[in-house]
Amino acid sequence: MSPSIPPIIETLLEDRVVAVVRLSSQENGVPVSRALVSGGVRIIEVTITTPGAFDLIRSVRDLVPNAIVGAGSVLTSDDADRCLEAGAEFLVSPVFDPDLLQYVNQRGAALCPGTFTPSEAYAAWTQGAPLIKVFPAARVGPKFLSDLKAPMPFLRLMPTGGISAETVGSFLDAGADVVGAGSWLTPKDAIAAGDFDRITERATALRAAAREAEERR
Repeated sequence: MSPSIPPIIETLLEDRVVAVVRLSSQENGVPVSRALVSGGVRIIEVTITTPGAFDLIRSVRDLVPNAIVGAGSVLTSDDADRCLEAGAEFLVSPVFDPDLLQYVNQRGAALCPGTFTPSEAYAAWTQGAPLIKVFPAARVGPKFLSDLKAPMPFLRLMPTGGISAETVGSFLDAGADVVGAGSWLTPKDAIAAGDFDRITERATALRAAAREAEERR
């Protein structure tokens, strides 16, 4: 039986695009998030490797209208607790830890574990992962997703890494249910220069490319 889909994961599946925000300082987190939402990317995954990440999660929830905020780089139950207490609506991990997945499920929250092999992806699904992160997706490319889904079409996959306006269509065409876009969407030089319009432009382009792929389905 397929794991039930929490409402927040339904939202991710509808939107298709998650912005992965990994910053060297929390001070730019709110303007970056506003720029993303202005470009049509409203689902924001704040990685907890960002200094002050838990405060940033609260700030984005409070100060960025229409943003849906999750937390990434979650590795332990303590990480999960702190993220949920800060207001994260979903959690993402770079790895598949069955104990962490069970813990988050028992809390009634949603965790998207990271996997890199067919066995990991299947194990995550059997243990209740509602959406499975494929990471680093840039190392395997879009065809890996179609290869995974050929024998296991029930998997819900979120490739992360190497996603841009140029590549998002290929990943969605290959069977991605959601994509996680990071460094291309929020380039460090644009953030350092305070050029948040550039982030909005990239978000707009990514959203448009994802919409075109959706229309081909």
